[in-house]
Amino acid sequence: MTEKKGAPRGIALLLASLSALGPFSIDTYLPSFHEIAEKLGASQLEVQQTLSAYLLAFAVMTLWHGAISDRFGRRRVILAALALFGIASAGCTVATSIEQLWFWRAMQGVTAGAGIVISRAIVRDLFDGAEAQRLMAQITMMFALAPAVAPLIGGWLQTFFGWRSVFAFLVLLTAGLGLACWKLLPETLPPEKRQSLKPSYLGRTYWKVLSSGRFLLACVAVSANFLGFFIYVLSAPVFLMTHLGVPETGFLWLFGPAMCGMVAGSWLSSRLAGKRSLEWTITLGYGLMLGAATINVGLNLALPPGLPWSVMPLLLYTTGMSLTMPCLTILALDPFPEQRGLAASCQTFFQSSSNSLGAALIAPALWGSTLTLALGMAGLLVLGGLAALAHRRSGLLPR
Repeated sequence: MTEKKGAPRGIALLLASLSALGPFSIDTYLPSFHEIAEKLGASQLEVQQTLSAYLLAFAVMTLWHGAISDRFGRRRVILAALALFGIASAGCTVATSIEQLWFWRAMQGVTAGAGIVISRAIVRDLFDGAEAQRLMAQITMMFALAPAVAPLIGGWLQTFFGWRSVFAFLVLLTAGLGLACWKLLPETLPPEKRQSLKPSYLGRTYWKVLSSGRFLLACVAVSANFLGFFIYVLSAPVFLMTHLGVPETGFLWLFGPAMCGMVAGSWLSSRLAGKRSLEWTITLGYGLMLGAATINVGLNLALPPGLPWSVMPLLLYTTGMSLTMPCLTILALDPFPEQRGLAASCQTFFQSSSNSLGAALIAPALWGSTLTLALGMAGLLVLGGLAALAHRRSGLLPR
């Protein structure tokens, strides 16, 4: 397939930046958890719930970002969401109680998902086939930088200026991204292709998407694969600072290998686009993740927690995860060419709901030791692999 008319230069970088804003706002303040608890008179669990509030609101609203963009256009919704996210970030900056921080973090979550959802829809507006896989992989490659860079920036801001500076930085970052989108982001959904927001139409369309076996199996695979890594992100303060003795400025020990793996997997997925089938690429990715999870459990059984062996399996795991993610994402959206925004909303809702569950229940249950985290990764990988296998055996995966 070829690139569709109207795809501008630099679109991958802009879409990656939009997609990365949500994850960036998760990871930037992780090094500040201890000071937030101290300054606001809250427990560590209460501070953890600021993350749960963000992820829950993120999950609920992702159901709507795509449908709204299908009706009003991609560009307009992106600009409005960025403006509201900046206001919510400013609210976090001036919060004086943990309850206020819960509220403003939830408001951030309400708007942060627009970039991820609508970016995926824009990819399918502009590209088909191998080109779509290639651009999705390029976005994932750049998107991988966010969770690696965010805690480093947050750690230094925390060290020199305190926790409020982290959210002030998000205000400035959002303003810069909003200006870039105002200048550079085209409208990719022409008026004649826009969809209705009538309840009857939305009800039928949501049911069509959410009852599709092809869609659900791809979503389970993507979500479980990602959560196998994301439990480490959610547990980062405990995993790094408690179990491994890493300081507030040492979060690169976790996010560095993960970033390298995500970049490597995304690069490889881009290189394989059009040369190998989606089935072949997905199988290779699962092979890498299986090897990583097996090594991770074995190291934790044989050795006490320590560096670098407690973090190195993440490099191999995230390589496999990022290799499969563009393929599985395309498989989830392809059955709905007329409702790509809504389908992207549902897919992001599925993944963000699993992330919210991970923040509220799974990560706290597993972060007691590095072994339980390793076993959690392995269990989630099994779940994702079974979903991908069911997808293939149902005859739904193109060969």
